[in-house]
Amino acid sequence: MASAKSKLYPSAAAALDGLVADGQTLAVGGFGLCGIPEALIAALRDSGVKGLTVISNNAGVDGFGLGQLLTTRQIRKMISSYVGENKEFERQYLGGELELEFNPQGTLAERLRAGGAGIPAFFTATGYGTVVAEGKETREFDGRMYVLETALKADVSLVKAWKADTAGNLVFRKTARNFNPAAAMAGKTCVVEVEELVEIGAIEPDQVHLPGIYVQRIVVNATPEKRIEQRTIRQPEDN
Repeated sequence: MASAKSKLYPSAAAALDGLVADGQTLAVGGFGLCGIPEALIAALRDSGVKGLTVISNNAGVDGFGLGQLLTTRQIRKMISSYVGENKEFERQYLGGELELEFNPQGTLAERLRAGGAGIPAFFTATGYGTVVAEGKETREFDGRMYVLETALKADVSLVKAWKADTAGNLVFRKTARNFNPAAAMAGKTCVVEVEELVEIGAIEPDQVHLPGIYVQRIVVNATPEKRIEQRTIRQPEDN
């Protein structure tokens, strides 16, 4: 365990020890395999907790990222947007083994943001007149129909950042920022996996993407695998 004054934990397993439990709701950052907390997901798998509800844009791919937790049947429900890259996800959902709360991508991002901002619900035009709006309150504003969407909150957030200082102030790298800040803010307890840890003051205040007040635990994974979902290259032209 970390000391009372330190947010740093020696391993992903130590960072999750005593924190995760059966039946919890987790918010997990990442977009596909970009910006996912690889070590924390593997430690969550190894913890054996089950019956989880996971809020994440998707569920990784077969055998990697959150896809590992589908293989081990630790996820009961996904609250997601894009689910097209994972055959096991498809098989479990179509077989009635996995619950899915489907969201338009922007709606999912805003539901997480609202959860972190203390906003209980909001109206959006996205999804009106589709299956997304079924069973939800609708209302007209200025001649246009809107759907009421509720905020999302999590017991635990697992996120990935490029750099942190020891107070938990975070810097994300380019598109790997994606859902990570919103997921971090929506959790009661946030655990962040970083590639680099620096001392307080080493990050300029204007360069901080997420303040350390949102981060309770830090683990360093200096050499993540960073798989690419679909590697596409241009074929060489004949001379």
